[in-house]
Amino acid sequence: MEDYDIVRSARGDGRLTATDYIRAAVPDFFELHGDRLYGDDQAVVAGIGTLHGMPVTVIGIEKGKTTEERIRHNFGSAHPEGYRKALRLMKQAEKFRRPVLCFVDTAGAFCGIDAEEHGQGRAIADSLAEMSDLKTPILSLVIGEGGSGGALALSHSDRIWMMEDAYFSVVSPESCANILWKDTARAAEAAEMLCLTAPKLQKLGLIDRVCPKGDLARLSEEIAEELAILSGMSNEALIEARYRRFRRIGY
Repeated sequence: MEDYDIVRSARGDGRLTATDYIRAAVPDFFELHGDRLYGDDQAVVAGIGTLHGMPVTVIGIEKGKTTEERIRHNFGSAHPEGYRKALRLMKQAEKFRRPVLCFVDTAGAFCGIDAEEHGQGRAIADSLAEMSDLKTPILSLVIGEGGSGGALALSHSDRIWMMEDAYFSVVSPESCANILWKDTARAAEAAEMLCLTAPKLQKLGLIDRVCPKGDLARLSEEIAEELAILSGMSNEALIEARYRRFRRIGY
């Protein structure tokens, strides 16, 4: 598939959403709500449960499938209270030494006036800063769209995995084409330049694994195995390895 075909596939109808992955991996998932500051954002589904016997904190950006669900979940574009809710649960996970599992699927954080008034940029920045030093393992899986800071806010992790038909990019191909050439018709060309597909990002060292579609049970086992390995590291070693992981990008 061409890169832009993958982008369109990642946005397509009928795809599994974060809730599907959560139900498959954590059958006893118990959802928690609210950022303890302003409200609850249903674009971010977060809670606790057990992954193959391991207590975990799970955070997913949910798009929904039907029109009603998509409206309720704001089409997967989170408000700042969603990111603050995610960060609240990450800090709770740190307290109880629970690994954190994030499912990322968003075109980007919500960019409305109310989101900016409620501190969208600060919420994303706080998430990045806190995840840098979080004293518990973090694994993020990009399951569809991984767009802009909205995706990055849940991807500053020890391991970043991607589904083979997902994309991860600082900007959408359409926006990139508009910025560079004032012509969104060149989005396919921009997609090639952005190197936003899983194989290209793995080659560049930005992600750690490309995950094939189809077998959620096996994927859940592999996630559990990886989190178990990370959980065996000391806090100091975990944070140092996370720091080194991001420092070597681009070299």
